[in-house]
Formats: sequence, structure tokens, C-alpha cells
Amino acid sequence: MDYIKEYRKFVNSYYFNEAIRITIGITLPVIVCNYFDRLQTGLILSLGALAVSTSDIPGPIGQRRNGMLASIGLIFLISLITGFINQYHILLGFEILLFCFMLSMIGVYGARVNAVGFAGMLIMVINLDLHMENSQVLMHSVTLVAGGCWYMILSLALFGVRPYKVIQQALGDCIISIGDYFATRALFYDKNADYDSIYKRLMEQQQQIEDKQSLLREMMFKSRSIVKESTITSRTLLVIFLESIDLFEKAAATFYNYQSMHKRFDESGILEDFRRVIDVIVDELHLIGLAVQSGRPTRASRRLNNELRVLKERFENFANDYRKPESFDAIVNMRKLLQSVEDITLRIYTLHHYTRYDIKKVQKYKLSDDYQYFVNKTDLNIQTLKENLSLKSNTFRHSIRVTIACLLGYIVAHALKLQYSYWVLLTIIVILKPTYSVTRQRNYHRLIGTFIGALIGLGLLFIIPTQNGKFAAMIVLMIITYSFMRTRYLVSVIFMTAYVMIYFYLLNSHRFYEIFKSRLIDTTVGSIIALTAAYVLVPSWERRQISTYMVKALIATKAYFETVAGIFATGQLNERDYNIRRKDAFIEQANLSGGFTRMMNEPKSKQGDIKRIHQMVVLVYTLNSHIVSLAAMTKGFSNVFPHEDFSAIKNDIIADLNESISLIENKGKEIQESKHNDAPMELKHELNELIEKRRRELQQGIIDTETRKMLTTFKPVADQFLFISRIAEDIKKLAKRFASNGM
Repeated sequence: MDYIKEYRKFVNSYYFNEAIRITIGITLPVIVCNYFDRLQTGLILSLGALAVSTSDIPGPIGQRRNGMLASIGLIFLISLITGFINQYHILLGFEILLFCFMLSMIGVYGARVNAVGFAGMLIMVINLDLHMENSQVLMHSVTLVAGGCWYMILSLALFGVRPYKVIQQALGDCIISIGDYFATRALFYDKNADYDSIYKRLMEQQQQIEDKQSLLREMMFKSRSIVKESTITSRTLLVIFLESIDLFEKAAATFYNYQSMHKRFDESGILEDFRRVIDVIVDELHLIGLAVQSGRPTRASRRLNNELRVLKERFENFANDYRKPESFDAIVNMRKLLQSVEDITLRIYTLHHYTRYDIKKVQKYKLSDDYQYFVNKTDLNIQTLKENLSLKSNTFRHSIRVTIACLLGYIVAHALKLQYSYWVLLTIIVILKPTYSVTRQRNYHRLIGTFIGALIGLGLLFIIPTQNGKFAAMIVLMIITYSFMRTRYLVSVIFMTAYVMIYFYLLNSHRFYEIFKSRLIDTTVGSIIALTAAYVLVPSWERRQISTYMVKALIATKAYFETVAGIFATGQLNERDYNIRRKDAFIEQANLSGGFTRMMNEPKSKQGDIKRIHQMVVLVYTLNSHIVSLAAMTKGFSNVFPHEDFSAIKNDIIADLNESISLIENKGKEIQESKHNDAPMELKHELNELIEKRRRELQQGIIDTETRKMLTTFKPVADQFLFISRIAEDIKKLAKRFASNGM
């Protein structure tokens, strides 16, 4: 592992910068107020800052500001209500029922609104054990609001100083992830490749990249300063993002059967040569990602160009050695792979150049005005909420679970006379997620992390003798906690528990061990309640949703294929439609893959037909990969051969996908199958005739002919149509099995 590179990735990431911001926002009020002997006021200010920070998630600055303002207003309202009724347990029970349900239900409007709701629940839960006189309630609420306003001002001020930094960090992280995706694909070139494991990793990585690209679309396409009032920096970042999308599409392309490739050419060593070049591409992408994150220019190393030159020389020798009638078709495909590597290398050099923010280079790049089509509109209409007030809605089910679990946690905490009952409810609202698999994973991480973190905290208190040293250690632990909060929850919980231990020790060392014991007990009680609620209370098993994911994925993939295949018929490319269809196909594919992954982590008794569902996920992934490969061949090919060669097979493929969609939607009901012609056989026959003609030419020693040129052009396209046709047929067969089993 390159520790220097990992360190640079960490300190330049959005998460580390967010951790610094949150740590300053929380600790500075305490430090300042403690200096003026107003520690209690500082603690309340810090609590307000902490609550508002939970709603400050990445996105356009306008949405971030509105989210924080909404959190501040909600915090004030809930703090007032909780403060005035916190001596009446029955009223508090009703408050828990009302706010837990309402603040969970607003999650239907997206992650940001859901984060605002969480901020409100956080304040409600923490204020449950605060017993104040009515005269103190208003001041307490105003102080919370002041803390929230302080954090918002800090966040907006940092954005004003470096308005593009968040986008640079997110974009660099996305490019690094694309590099990791290339690294995984490079494993296919190993002699002992584990294909199932590689495909699983690729699907997981693709889902992560799609999530990051969706976030970047929101941040860029909804920011006026990026798409309207463009500066050289904003325009460059937009160009780099668009280039990275095309690069990822290139990375997702599949050209042939890797197992067959190894069987034929392992002894030649050519596959190892390809692997070496891809490894260099990975290093270059990581270098570009780090450069984008830090805002510093970078240059491509000579190593990439040298390795590519060596690969081309060795490939020509390889092609000459293996140019035989029985293997020349495989060599054609290998040459396409080489061309793909050359194209990717060119894109790498282009990305390197863009990191220099060259105004002449960037101004030549033609940008579209259709960015509004690539982002989802945030519509806070009441109709959306009404439509989700049903057990068919996962958000509604989740809201019921959170409400009942929190009420039960409140009752249990008081029945057991737990001194810090809010920790029980805090554990519940943090752990309990809409899906059982995520809840179970968080529950495990919360319990393990709490106990490990407690031991680390105790160890640091024992090792560090001075108060200042303990405080410094707490600051470091806070930064680590918030750096991993959104990425590695277990690590975050470990360091959070450690810093909370030190925090309470610094506040009151005499009662520290009592607090320490309560923390462990309350966390355990909350974890048990949360996991039980996820399993028992109107659970949302992925088995019920997986067919919906399949249908959406197939519909999006079919639209993507129609757009690509249509280019061969018309010879024209509508770039906006193509980009939208590609985006939709990959997003729905990622949703299907994510649903399957979550299903794998659910109890076996609640899972569906895992083996066949996995087959469907892999088939959809493979189908999209071949469509990407076909799309890469559209440029320059539209007039080489008549579109009639592919029109019939295109219609067959669409018919197969339509039938698959109907079979899964109707769940066992009979549907009328469309009549297919023999388009795949006819295309294959035409291709075989061309191949046979070329074989005869090679046997006669004729090398450079029109047949060779035609075959080089026609065969890769025909192969992709045939691959897609076979996959569509396999999907239909699998859909029939799902339908017959009533999935």
C-alpha cells in the first residue's frame, strides 16, 4: 500500500474537511464560553451546532443553506415544546409519537430533508432528560438556535472563501473511484481470476460511482455559478466531470469472454502486458483525482506512454504469431481492446491537461445547455407525502418502526430507571434505518464500536496525565470520528465513544465511571430495541422490492439500447438523449445491485431466490456493458454498412426485453409472446460468410484486402448485437422462471 498516497487522499477529501469544520463548530463555543466561565452556555451552543451540522450534507450551496435554516427553525420549535412539557411523561410520550413519525416521514423528499428531520429528532431526544423551569426554556431554545446559526455562518463563510473546494473534493474522489474500478477490471487479466468475485466487486464499485456522479450532478447542475455564470475554474471542473463520465463509460465496456481469452492466449504473455498498462492507468487516475481534490496541476508520467508503446509493439508481434484462420476473429477483438486502451490513454492525458485550468483548452470544449434534464427536481408538494401514507411505502413503514421503537425505548428507560435515558433513544434513531440489512450492520458496528471505543478512551485517560493533553486528544478523536462518519461507521463509532468518554471525564471526573457504565448499558438496550423493531415491526424485506428494481432496470436498459441501436439506423446521435438514457440505465442497474446486496444481508428465511436474482443482476450488468461497447462503435460506422443488417435483430432484442418486463410485472400471469424472426441466425450467417471468405484469403497468403477492412469494421458491431441478443434471451428465460414461481 502507498501510505503517502492514502494520506493525501484522506487529507484532501471532503470528509476530512467536513470533520475539521464540524469539530471547530462544536468545540469553539465551549472553549470561548469556558474562558468567560460560561461553560454551560457553551455546551448548549455546541449542541445546537452539532444538530445543524447533521443537515449540512454535500450539495448546492443554496440547498445547504436552506437545509440549515430549516434545521434551526425546527430545533427552536421542538426545543420549546419539549422544554415546556418535559415534566409530564404522558405528554412526552405523545410528543415522541408525533415528531418521530412526522420527522421520519419527511424523508420521502430526499436525503437533505431527511437530515433536517434527524436534526429535529436529535434535539428532542437529548432534551427529554433536561428539566428546566419555564423561564429557562426560552433561553435554552434561543441558545440552541444561536449555536446552530454559528455553525451555519461558519459553513457558509468557508464556502465563500473556497466556493469550488467541495466540488473539487467530490470530483477528485469520483475520479479516484473510477481508478479503483479500472484496478478491479484489471483482475480479469490474471491467470487465476475469480470471475464471480470480480463481477461482485465491479457491481459494488459501479453503484458507488453512480452515487458519486449523482451527487456531482446535483452540486454542479443546480449551481448557477457552474452552469450559468461560469469562470475558468467552474468551467474546467464541469469539463473534467463530463470527461470522467465518458471515461467511466469506456471502462465499463466489455468486448469478449475472458475465460476464452485466457484459454487461447495465456502462453503468449499478451494479457500480462495489457494488465501492466491498466495498472499504470490506475496510478494516473489516482494522481489526477488527488490533483483535482487539492486544486493543483499535474502532468502525466512518461511511464504510461512508454508502457503503451511497448504494448503496441508486443501486440503486433503477437498478432503476427497468432494470425491463423482459426484465431483471427479473436485477434480482431483483441485489436479493439488495444484501440480502447489507446483511447483511454488519450483521455488520461487530456484530464491531466485540464488540471492546469488552461483557459484556451477549456474554452474549446463545447458545453451543453441541457443540464436541467440530468438532475431530479426537489418538489416538496403535499401530494408526495399523501401518496406515501400507505404500507406499500418503505418510508411509511420506517416511520412506524422509528415511532414505536422510540416510544418503547422511552418506556423501558424509565421502567429500568436508567439515568441517561436519552442515550437509549439516541441509539435507536441512529441505528434504525429503512432496511433491515443496514440496521443490522449498524447495530453490530454500534455495539462493537462502543465497547472498543470505551476501552480506547479509558486507555487514553490513563496514559495522558494533563488536562490539556486529554483535551487535545479529544479534538483529534473528534476529527477522526467525523472524517469517517459517512464512510466507515464502525471506525466512526469507535473514536466517537473514545472522545465522548474523555469529554465526560473533563466535565465531571468524579461521576465519570458512573457515566461510563450508563453509556454501555443504554447503548446495549437501544441496540436490542432497534434490531427487534427492524425485524418485527412492519419490516421491509428486499424480496418484496426486488422485482420492482428488476423492472425499472430492464426498462432503463431497453431505452438505452434503443437509443444506441437507433444510431446505426439513422446515422445520427442525439447527445442529450443518449446521455440521459445512459445515466438512467446505470442508476437503475446500481439500484438493482444495491437491493440484491441488501437482500444478501437479510435472514435467509426472508430472502428470495438468491441464485436466480444474482443471475439477473449479472445479466443486466453484462447487458449494459455490451451496450456501452456497442455505443463506442457508433462513431464513424453509420455509413459503412446498411442499417438493415441490424434492424431486425434490434427489434428482436427489444421484443425479448418487453416480454421479460411483462413477465416480471405480471408475476405468473400468462402473456402473449411476440413472434420473432430469425434475425440473430441471419446476422450470424452473414458474418460467417464474411469470416469464411477471409479465411480463404489468408490460406492463399492474401493479407490486406477489402474483406479484411470490412470484417474489421463489421464483425465487432455484429458480435455486440449477437451478444446483446443472447443476453436478452437469457433474461427472458430467467423472467419466465420468476413468473412461474410467482416471485
